[in-house]
Amino acid sequence: MTENPLSSSSRVPVIEKLLTANEEVAADNRAELKIHGVKVINIMASPGAGKTTLLLATIEALGEAGPSIGVIEGDVASQVDADKIATTGVPVVQINTGGGCHLDAPMIRHGLQALPLEELDVIFVENVGNLICPVAFDLGQDFKVGLLSTPEGHDKPYKYPGIFEAVDLVVVTKSDLLPYLDFEVDTFRELVHGLNPDAPVLVVSAKTGEGMDAWVGWLSEQLRK
Repeated sequence: MTENPLSSSSRVPVIEKLLTANEEVAADNRAELKIHGVKVINIMASPGAGKTTLLLATIEALGEAGPSIGVIEGDVASQVDADKIATTGVPVVQINTGGGCHLDAPMIRHGLQALPLEELDVIFVENVGNLICPVAFDLGQDFKVGLLSTPEGHDKPYKYPGIFEAVDLVVVTKSDLLPYLDFEVDTFRELVHGLNPDAPVLVVSAKTGEGMDAWVGWLSEQLRK
């Protein structure tokens, strides 16, 4: 019988080589960023979880006296979010994946070339809205942050454990909606810590400012490391 050329045994080496190539570029990104003293925070979440809204509130909260910020925006298409960030005066680069469900290290490599690294302290990467694909691809970041909005429900660690296992911090966004939803914060925190005991869980509303001090405090602590 003729062997199936698409069998799992023939696919795995290809996948491994793809990830290895990505990791090599990620290592190069990390080395270059270290030379410039720039930290990178990879923000991952579902579409509509509030990534851009949190970034806008963060830029405002850090203020002119805070660290110098750059942003890389990842989307399948459009530059709507990059345009919003640009109104703050922060340098921003838009990366469109053309259908891809995640950013990868080579894409970030191109993005870094368009940013004034010598002037920056931190770069926020807003990854493509997705709870699965972005987790597998190292970008050369220093820290990974996972966002989950209250309308998504507190059961998501059951359904998408990978992202909660991988991140350094979990931020529950849109906390101003908690009175109107069945989102159980304590249950969610227990589920996250069952997967990742070391990841703090912050509850934040970029709209009202609730929890923003804790978020900014965490950021400031990481930038000092």
